[in-house]
Amino acid sequence: MVSGFCDIDYGVSLDPEDMPRQWYNIIPDLPRKLDPMLDPVTKEPVKRSQMERLFPKEVVKQQFSEERWFDIPEDVLDAYRRLPRPTPLFRAKRLEEYLHTPAKIFYKGEHVTPVGSMKPNTALPQAYFAKKQGIDLAVSETGAGQWGAALSMSCAFFGLRSRIYMVRVSSIQKPGRKIMMQTYGSEVLESPSKNTEFGRKLLSENSEHPGSLGIAISEAVEDVLSNENARYLLASSFNYALAHQTVIGQEVKKQLELLDIEPDVMTGAIGGGSNYSGFIYPFLKDQIHGEKKTDFVAVESSAVPSTTRGQYTYDYADTAERTPLVKMYTTGHEFANPPIHAGGLRYHGKAPSLSLLINEGYVRSVSYGQTRVFESAKLFAQTEGIFTAPESAHGLTYAIDEAIRCKRTGESKVIIFNNCGHGLLDLSAYNDYNNGLLQDWEPAEINVPDYLKRKN
Repeated sequence: MVSGFCDIDYGVSLDPEDMPRQWYNIIPDLPRKLDPMLDPVTKEPVKRSQMERLFPKEVVKQQFSEERWFDIPEDVLDAYRRLPRPTPLFRAKRLEEYLHTPAKIFYKGEHVTPVGSMKPNTALPQAYFAKKQGIDLAVSETGAGQWGAALSMSCAFFGLRSRIYMVRVSSIQKPGRKIMMQTYGSEVLESPSKNTEFGRKLLSENSEHPGSLGIAISEAVEDVLSNENARYLLASSFNYALAHQTVIGQEVKKQLELLDIEPDVMTGAIGGGSNYSGFIYPFLKDQIHGEKKTDFVAVESSAVPSTTRGQYTYDYADTAERTPLVKMYTTGHEFANPPIHAGGLRYHGKAPSLSLLINEGYVRSVSYGQTRVFESAKLFAQTEGIFTAPESAHGLTYAIDEAIRCKRTGESKVIIFNNCGHGLLDLSAYNDYNNGLLQDWEPAEINVPDYLKRKN
């Protein structure tokens, strides 16, 4: 597709000048006020000053902001243009023909960035804000490695040192992303690591510990709190990360306007929740105010079913209980995450704002096992030529199921999913599927304690 191209049968590619100039913050438009984050020790609402020791000041300002729009700095806009942004909106015509469906299936092409995912949308501004503040070291965690690669690239762009704690099982499954991070200049440590007290404790109990995102977060937080000139850059869940991702949804809005169509279904994968929230929030804003009607369907892994089988309650964002307590859907921060290939979905909780919207009925959620997901991913490769990431294949799977329903009912719905990442570094997972080696996990039961009553 060429810049400015628009065709109902193929999709839309916007001109660079059509890129959004602001991020949308959904907080003032939520149907009710978010429950406050709570101090892990006192259980009182967290103060902005407390957060500034852990995060760059500007993102803390955005986290607590009630403003609807944040201006995107010119240096970040320039970095976005080089990804490039805007990303295309594609029509999955061959997939439609294979399914014999009257539905129209579109997907947002976030897989076209240098690191193969939507993660730079928030990694770039966070690295920029940290560097502008004079911070020397950016520290974070990564599951599948998409965030780690995006953050490593962004830190290289803005001249910032970076250290990434990568979930051990993902480091083993996805060595390519570890190589990317190291090539961009990051120090990459398998988590649990020997670099932190918490990591050493876990390794002393189990030298082959597979790790989890919650553990990697705990290590990153401990690291930052031991280094005055380091700050933690967070991939997902918090308000500012979701706001940064709304460049996706704003572009989709403009692309659909050029096609003169409206979405009936918008679906995508949820791990922490940032890619899907950024995809739908510019549309959901209208729906909250009763202007339009779209079916928003969030898709998670049945191996970590926080929104479909977990509880909507206060929980810690990390395993070591160092982060604030947040009200969200969770399987419990002590939940043993199984080693599914969709490493970005191996997280016990979900973004507070997205959790609220699911709880209030504005968004609904479903779950799939990884065997079913890779069946969809293989079909997508065979019809559209795209190797999608295990994470984004979850949204693809729901899009396929909905298109098949349309075939039965004769409805001609417009279905859009966010192809939030490519799977070219996940070929070992495709190989496992092709050879019948994939295993589905699903917890027998989920018990989430009342963490507000613990350790008072």
